[in-house]
Amino acid sequence: MILPWVLVILGLGILLFAGDFLVKGAVNLATRAGISPLLVSLTIVAFGTSAPELLIVLSALYEGAPTLAVGNVVGSNTANVLLVLGVPAILAGLDTRSVDTRRSFLLMIGASVLFIALAFTGAFSWWQGLVLLAALTLMLIDQARNGSVDTDDVEGLDEKISRGKIALFLGLGIIGLPLGAELLVHNSVLIARDFGLSEAVIGLTLVAIGTSLPELATTVMAAYRRQADVALGNVIGSNMFNLLGILGVGALFGTLPVPHPFFSLDLWVMLGSSLILIPFVFMNMAITRGWGVALILAYGVYLFVLLT
Repeated sequence: MILPWVLVILGLGILLFAGDFLVKGAVNLATRAGISPLLVSLTIVAFGTSAPELLIVLSALYEGAPTLAVGNVVGSNTANVLLVLGVPAILAGLDTRSVDTRRSFLLMIGASVLFIALAFTGAFSWWQGLVLLAALTLMLIDQARNGSVDTDDVEGLDEKISRGKIALFLGLGIIGLPLGAELLVHNSVLIARDFGLSEAVIGLTLVAIGTSLPELATTVMAAYRRQADVALGNVIGSNMFNLLGILGVGALFGTLPVPHPFFSLDLWVMLGSSLILIPFVFMNMAITRGWGVALILAYGVYLFVLLT
């Protein structure tokens, strides 16, 4: 069973690089076509950076493992707070005392509550997907109106890039994303069955941690650069898109049932991990190394409960 692990890592690597290529190609193509930086930031960059997660959801549906898709989203949101903020806090600390993310945080909590409420219908199908996407649209409009989108430095924008390179990036992204997702999901299912675990648990753990690696890299670099606003904003934005965008689009392509154990543990851990951020968002507290250790320990306990 060594080969599936190798292919999971390979698939994850292809996904991450392909997603980056797709963003760079699409952003530069859009700006060449005269689309405003604001619209590019709100749509292409936002969805492009979440493309790996979306392809995992679609691939999980194709592979007949839809609970892995729901597990990936729920697990990623939990990992984004406890792991992605915990590690950089331990390494360098995050001085969030002067960071104002209150509005975005409340939107994230609202998205989490909406997601959990829809989960209690038993599954995410087309109408739940439309509700999630409608909420995402309202969120994007709110960000645009309140000027909370930075358009001075659009991710992936390169004014000197050639048309040939744009085409190459788009091609690599379009080919790499489904290939990486297929490798990751198919072999994750094999690993789950070999260890006697459900696809949902593999989605909550292995796949969720893998898809959170880009956010982890971003927050670690932000911590070393003393950019706490980037670290915290990255996590909040990613969590909102996972819940509203990824599951919203995925539900239009097939029914995503919510496993019964999620109602007793995983949904509440996801919500609770988000609420942990209240002192850092509203009370001018810094995410110190001590807090980082506490976040990592909490995540370790959660993984232990899941796997045992």
